[in-house]
Amino acid sequence: MTTPANSLSMSGDASLGIRTIRKLKIRLLPWLFLLFVVAYIDRINIGFAALTMNQELGISSRQFGVAAGIFFFGYFIFEVPSNLLLHKIGARVWMARILLTWGVLAIATGFVRNLHQLYAVRFLLGVAEAGYFPGIVLYLTYWFRRSERSQATALFIAALPIASIIGAPISGAILDHAHWLGVSSWRWLLILQGLPAIACGLLTYFVLPSWPSEAKFLSAEEREWLSADLALEEQQKLERHNYSVFEALVNGRVWYLIAINFGMMVGLYTLVFWTPQLLKSFSGLYSNSTVGLLVIFPHLIGLAAMILVSRSSDRRLERRYHAGIPALTAGVALLLLGRFHTPVIVVAFLSLLAAGVYSFLSPFWALPGEFLAGFAAAAGIGLMNSVANLGGFVGPYVVGVMSSWTGGIYSGLALAGVPMLLSGVLLLFLPKEARSSRSRIASPN
Repeated sequence: MTTPANSLSMSGDASLGIRTIRKLKIRLLPWLFLLFVVAYIDRINIGFAALTMNQELGISSRQFGVAAGIFFFGYFIFEVPSNLLLHKIGARVWMARILLTWGVLAIATGFVRNLHQLYAVRFLLGVAEAGYFPGIVLYLTYWFRRSERSQATALFIAALPIASIIGAPISGAILDHAHWLGVSSWRWLLILQGLPAIACGLLTYFVLPSWPSEAKFLSAEEREWLSADLALEEQQKLERHNYSVFEALVNGRVWYLIAINFGMMVGLYTLVFWTPQLLKSFSGLYSNSTVGLLVIFPHLIGLAAMILVSRSSDRRLERRYHAGIPALTAGVALLLLGRFHTPVIVVAFLSLLAAGVYSFLSPFWALPGEFLAGFAAAAGIGLMNSVANLGGFVGPYVVGVMSSWTGGIYSGLALAGVPMLLSGVLLLFLPKEARSSRSRIASPN
């Protein structure tokens, strides 16, 4: 029987928990969001630069596909080591290092003189940025419980559509108006958009706590509550399994999720790298600024869908259908996109594609945190992101090759939709053990 004293204690704990989580969302998520906006703009702005860069450097559609996607080979090689170092060293130091190095290389991209230099710098940019996204996914598990993790991840990943919403019109305006000192506007685009990463890197060292024990914005009571609650979840994982890093890397459930994410990344980076050129192809009369404004609409729809789906996923503690249905939707949109050649219909299908891709992300990335812990989580999440992001090479490259063969990008877009459909099917048949909160993989911290 619950006594009045116990009831009061439970009420006090609930109030303490609500207050603590609110502080975490206010203090951590805006900064992580800003950093990811900066990162993503630097990763995808080559799609806008291509509107004038390709002609100046003599780059074909196929070569552009390689230049856009080669970023992910550097990303792939260093992702897992980067995540393990973050878990060992702490987010404050390691994130600052990531930001500073990728900022320097993002600026260097604006100084390339030929295709091979572009390939080299894009590869190195991937090396520098490796570990950022999976590092933050891991970092969120240090602060948020399972019941809040999908929404916290969604608020962070919302930077993807926001980066396009903010970056697209700015990129278009720079291309049309920045012709200073006799330097091409696409070079100014890459240089100017690389500077914020350096500034944010310096600030990150001072403002981002690595662990809850370093969180001075929390009271001692709040830190104690948070540490105890997270420790309880961690202990539940440790009671189920005690896998090593190697065992996590070769685990079948991890590779099943990698296959799912690979297909979705094919579609995501096809969307972000090729949308500017797709919209520009409708009319040579469209200025780069107009293209930048048109790009906004799909990402606005995607942002709204992402928020709604993540809230529903956390409320029901359900991930499979909340990620699978958006994946199928995105695949269908990309397949149908190639059948219509009018701006209004194409923008509508791009919006459906963006809604599917962005809605998939937060419930999907809540899955590994439900059965991975400690160094196993660092390694597993890093591996999931690194291998799957090779889809960021496959998608743009396939579209580039098909464009060279057919003289248009529509057949390539339709082909890129097939892996997304397969991802949706795999999610709907996700093995029960891989999605159950009762099945855990862990390693000691």
